[in-house]
Amino acid sequence: MKLILLTIGLLAVAFLGIAIKIWAKKDGKFAGTCASQSPFLNQDGEACGMCGKLPSEQECRKDTAS
Repeated sequence: MKLILLTIGLLAVAFLGIAIKIWAKKDGKFAGTCASQSPFLNQDGEACGMCGKLPSEQECRKDTAS
């Protein structure tokens, strides 16, 4: 029972932390969310699967494409 309560408590803290981060950021946007920017996820220099942004580009194309 203690383990279940501890798990629920930790999940609640995680969700609360994410909610506070979204609330505190301007327009609720996370910075640097394109996978093409991560050297761990994009070792071959491919374009982002979500927006098509190349690693050499600065801004996410999804914002401007809408």
